[in-house]
Amino acid sequence: MATLLLALAIIFNGLYAGFMLTFQTAIMPSLAKLTDDQFLPVMRRINEVVPRPLFLLTFAGIIVFPALALAISVDDRTDTQQWLLVAGLACAVINHLITIAGNIPLNNALAASENATPTAPAAEVRAAFEPRWNQLHVVRTLFTIAAFALMVSAAL
Repeated sequence: MATLLLALAIIFNGLYAGFMLTFQTAIMPSLAKLTDDQFLPVMRRINEVVPRPLFLLTFAGIIVFPALALAISVDDRTDTQQWLLVAGLACAVINHLITIAGNIPLNNALAASENATPTAPAAEVRAAFEPRWNQLHVVRTLFTIAAFALMVSAAL
């Protein structure tokens, strides 16, 4: 059972790291080329589409599966493997904290700006959102890649 949980921890963290890296290397650079009036509705729609069941399962799985793998006693797991898994889980938790405390509030503010009266100029709305969101995203992407690498290392 512990091996299955560790495998699921690795799979879910790998999927999530790939998702985050795709945003970092392809989606956000592509959106950066859009005008303010194009960027805002596209980013709003992305923020509406992403938190669907499959994503939420993956988002939860990067914490749940490594935590369960740690909760099950395994006689042949070395102290190093145990600490690598703990470190990987810590990186995944930090990723969640950044997402919940930073990126989600920015997403919510962006969504609220769509219906705000009076409406702020698109350039102003974008300037309040994009640079900070991208800074936070770089950090959480690094943490999720580290989580994946640490969990893979814990399995070796």
